[in-house]
Amino acid sequence: MLAAGAAVAAYATAIEPRAFRIRTEELRVLPVGARPISVLHLADIHLAPWQETKLDWLEGLRSLEPDLIVNTGDSLGHRAALPALTEALRVFDGVPGYFVHGSNDVYGPVLKNPLRYFGGPSKLASAGDVERLDTAGLERAYEGFGWLNLNNTARAIEVRGTTIAAFGVADAHRHWDRLDETEAAISRMRKALGGAPRVTLGVTHAPYRRILDAFVDLGADAILAGHTHGGQVRVPGGHALVTNCDIPREQASGLSTWLHEGRSVPLNVSQGIGSSIFAPFRLGTPPEAVVVSLLPRSIG
Repeated sequence: MLAAGAAVAAYATAIEPRAFRIRTEELRVLPVGARPISVLHLADIHLAPWQETKLDWLEGLRSLEPDLIVNTGDSLGHRAALPALTEALRVFDGVPGYFVHGSNDVYGPVLKNPLRYFGGPSKLASAGDVERLDTAGLERAYEGFGWLNLNNTARAIEVRGTTIAAFGVADAHRHWDRLDETEAAISRMRKALGGAPRVTLGVTHAPYRRILDAFVDLGADAILAGHTHGGQVRVPGGHALVTNCDIPREQASGLSTWLHEGRSVPLNVSQGIGSSIFAPFRLGTPPEAVVVSLLPRSIG
C-alpha cells in the first residue's frame, strides 16, 4: 500500500502536470453562412518563471493558428512570472482576443491545506499575508497583443467577417463581479452594433451558478470559464471531487450545457494549464488548452 501510494504521488506531481493536451470542441453558434472561427481558450496558466516545459508548450500553441484567443484568468503564479509569460504569449501578438482576471492575476499564491477545499470554496488570506502582483503590467501586455479587457464590461470585434460580441466579469470567486456594470456595457454595445448578425460570448474566470444564470439571461450563445482545474484530483472515470465553486461536479470540466429559465447554452470549462506552486499536482485532470471551433448554425 505504501509503494502504491508513493507511485500515485510521484505520477501526480512529476508526470501528469506536464502531460499537456489539446482538447477540441465544436459549437454551431455562428450566423448561417458565416466562416468558421477557431477559438483558443487558455485558462489557469499559474506560471512560475522556472517552468520551462510549460513555457515551451505555450509558445508551441501558435501552430494551432487560432483566429481568436480567450484567456479566462489566473495566468500568474509567481511575482516574477510576468516577463516570461509575456514572452511566451508574444507568439499570439496580432491575434485578436479577450481576457478576464482570476484572483491569481492580482494576488500571489499562498500555502493552504488542500483538505480545506472539501469544506467549500477557498477564502482569501488576510491582506497582510498576500502579495500583490503586477496586474496593470499584465493588462498592458495583453492589450499590447491586441486582446480586449472584459472585466465587468462588453466589447465587440470582427473576426473572419463575423462580429464577436463578448461580455465578461471580474473574478466571481472573490466577488469582484459587477453584473450591473456588465449589463450596462452590453446595452451600449448592442446599441452601437444595431441589428448586425453576430455571436455573443460570455466569459468568466469562475463559473458560479449566479454568473452562468445571468449570462444566459444576458443572451450569451456560449460561455467560457476556467478556475476549477477540473477538480485537479479526481477518481479515474469519475467526476471532480471538488470544484472550488458551486457548479455541479459533473460540469467542472469539458463541454456541457447550462440550463436556465428554459434556455440552454453551451458551457466550456477548461481544466486549465497549471496549478499553484504550493499544490503542484494533478490526478485524472491533465493540463489542457481548448480549441473551440465556432461553426455556422444549420439552416432551419
